[in-house]
Amino acid sequence: MLTDWSINPGGKDIRVNFALNDEQLEFKAYCRRFATDVMRPVARKHDEEESTPYEVIKAAREWGLQGVESIQKIGSDPDGQLSPIYAEELHWGCAGIALAISGSSLAAAGIASSGTPEQITRWVPEALGLGDEVKLGAYAVTEPQAGSDVKSLRTTAKRDGDEWILNGTKVFITNGGIADVHVVVATVDPELGHRGQASFVVGPGTPGLRQGKKESKIGIRASHTAEVILEDCRIPLDQLLGGMEKLERKLERARTGESTGRASNALATFEVTRPVVGASALGIAQAAYEWTVWYLLGADVVSDPLAAWLDETSSAGKPPLERQGVQQRLADVATEIEGARLLVQRASWMGRNGVPLSAGQGSMSKLKAGDVAMWVTRTCMDLVGPFAQSADCPLEKWFRDAKIYQLFEGTAEIQRRVVAQMQVAEMRRHFDEISEQRETAANALAEVAINGAATNGAPVTTPSIA
Repeated sequence: MLTDWSINPGGKDIRVNFALNDEQLEFKAYCRRFATDVMRPVARKHDEEESTPYEVIKAAREWGLQGVESIQKIGSDPDGQLSPIYAEELHWGCAGIALAISGSSLAAAGIASSGTPEQITRWVPEALGLGDEVKLGAYAVTEPQAGSDVKSLRTTAKRDGDEWILNGTKVFITNGGIADVHVVVATVDPELGHRGQASFVVGPGTPGLRQGKKESKIGIRASHTAEVILEDCRIPLDQLLGGMEKLERKLERARTGESTGRASNALATFEVTRPVVGASALGIAQAAYEWTVWYLLGADVVSDPLAAWLDETSSAGKPPLERQGVQQRLADVATEIEGARLLVQRASWMGRNGVPLSAGQGSMSKLKAGDVAMWVTRTCMDLVGPFAQSADCPLEKWFRDAKIYQLFEGTAEIQRRVVAQMQVAEMRRHFDEISEQRETAANALAEVAINGAATNGAPVTTPSIA
């Protein structure tokens, strides 16, 4: 296994050890124990009922795996590995329940990244709860006509004296309608596109906000997903995240055409968060792989009436794990999971240590892990056979859960587009740097040749640069 990887950003030598340290290993075992003892016993129930696992969310708070303190602990890891460990192990337990536990963190993160200190102090606890109290948050961005294209948002926010009036419909919102706090992204000035948008906090019981259709999904069914409908929803002026002065400066820059670098900053933010989504997908893949091996270990030797007539190289009558075809498929499964995990680890480490993910490393990790999860669950079902389609077989659930990781947080197609664009941009920068270096070297050599000729009276020649 690769253990060391070095990089030299800005002249600062940084080395990472891919072997997890004692703290990380202990945290991994702790999360696995919670997933085994608390999540898995009720996973099937909440999947079948499509119910929110409030008792598991409360247990996660008691275990220190949900809430403000948990987020702070995970975010303080200098290697950036606790976050993907947390995501993978909880998704190994149950993807839907894991999203129910962590879904509120997105709303809290939206408040923390855009809000004033006063807003953060007031609203982050409302999105997560404090002490033993559990509260839910929802981050409402996606709209019927605007999934990956955030520029097309039609939800509006209009000022009316000391209030904002919100109107619009959000779809596929985690905790939508049942959350204590909704963070809503709306358009203030439609003519400015995404630069005319702002984020607002809508508190519990606010008139004009209601839950629309609750989605019945193929997978992650323990995670509540629903429409959020805003009809003349009035909120106080101070629930604009960041405040009026910040918004007015932003709108003025946009109207004058002044560049703020916001688009590239947003892309960089997504690059940092996507490895966690990749780690979540790997939790499902790892669960499917482990169960399949244990299942095949216990499978009976297949009875074959022709076995006595075949030579010893035949697989007839042999246990599944002694058959070359099965071994090769399992080897591919294990290799794909490990390869995707290394991409996730690298991107997480880079994001935590401020190393630019300028070549799309974050999107690569999410893309690869999502595709691997889907392929692994399907491959494991093929190895198990007809039993895999039964609701009594856990592979059936993992197969359904895996598909979402090729769809949300940027579809696989969007990820490929992002990776391609960032790769081309990175190559172009590299090409420009080389061209500039060659031009500088050529000019320097030409100057030396000219000066030499002027001194010695020799003919002037310009040296060629390979």
